[in-house]
Amino acid sequence: MTNTQTLSRNAQYYLDLEEKHGAHNYHPLPVVLNKGLGVYVWDVDNKKYFDFLSGYSAVNQGHCHPRIIESLKSQADTLTLTSRAFHNNLLGEYEKYITEYFGYDKVLPMNTGVEGGETAIKLARRWGYTVKGIETNKAKIIFVEGNFWGRTMAAISSSTDPSSFKDFGPFMPGFENIPYNDLAALEKALQDKNVAAFMFEPIQGEAGVVIPDEGYISGVRKLCTDYNVLMIADEIQTGLARTGKMLACDHENVKPDILILGKALSGGTLPISAVLANDDIMLTIKPGEHGSTYGGNPLACKVAITALQVLKDEHMAENAERMGVIFRSALTKLNSPFITTIRGRGLLNAIVIKHENPDAAWELCLILKENGLLAKPTHGDKIRFAPPLTISESEIMECVGIIEKSLKSLA
Repeated sequence: MTNTQTLSRNAQYYLDLEEKHGAHNYHPLPVVLNKGLGVYVWDVDNKKYFDFLSGYSAVNQGHCHPRIIESLKSQADTLTLTSRAFHNNLLGEYEKYITEYFGYDKVLPMNTGVEGGETAIKLARRWGYTVKGIETNKAKIIFVEGNFWGRTMAAISSSTDPSSFKDFGPFMPGFENIPYNDLAALEKALQDKNVAAFMFEPIQGEAGVVIPDEGYISGVRKLCTDYNVLMIADEIQTGLARTGKMLACDHENVKPDILILGKALSGGTLPISAVLANDDIMLTIKPGEHGSTYGGNPLACKVAITALQVLKDEHMAENAERMGVIFRSALTKLNSPFITTIRGRGLLNAIVIKHENPDAAWELCLILKENGLLAKPTHGDKIRFAPPLTISESEIMECVGIIEKSLKSLA
């Protein structure tokens, strides 16, 4: 099966522009989008698709949610950026809102998700030296195999994926990896007195929606408490109602020491991330020791408050839970010989494709595109299905029909 799809001259024009003038660091599906609303996107030829990636969960609230867009527009007309050289009238309001929303003393606002991860690691190291008493420059952060939290030098230094780190060394010291979903390995690692923190995704997203055993997250919490190590939860993709709870950690009633949020914190409108922690951690960093020109800007503050309020007002976590159950059940009933595994929680789901063609997952995504549904493979044989959390049952069933039709084409 080779890609025999033909693109319109209009679409090809935009692809050619990117090919000639842009870095070749992505391999997107051959579709050029120019409009989005709710669960749908349209391409430059006005073909309509279901969006089953949601900007890697940045668009949980749906494309161009009217309340979020109204906040964006109204604030953009007033004040967008002051930098942190000055105060602005929205930063404190946002800080109060988000800390009360998630139950932490303090928030450190940043922009991108990977900046949130970097910030959490800096906080953990500083806490390790000034509170735990780790010897200077000896602090360690424990990660898990298969992690993904970005492409910065620190992020790839913790990666076990050669496509992330090959030929980019030397790497950040003080990072160690253990197997995911392995409490025994974690306990062994935490016995090292130089360990300041354990950073992990409650559900591994980029790895293909890998869900740990029941009790793993609560087990992590207990071990981190027992060994005086900070538990850092990377909820950038799993948080903000995506998995059927406001946070994936909520499935086991666990509160991490440091919580990292991003993506849907803006409803897909601009980069906003947040690192939340209590005073004993957050106040170890003093003025001038960490910051960001755009972090905490008035535009981001206004948008984030609305984006968070929309999640609650429209009961998106509850809808994600219900629709996820319906979606996985309907996929299972397809009984396709090409699907070996269906896994997920809420509306963060994935299938594993089995086919004689090693590129079958990619080919299936091309077929899905032709049939009106956009998804993308990860790690070769896995496809994530993560639509906006506003999707209805009738739309879910329509999408299952598209997936069934497309699977049959693989034969």
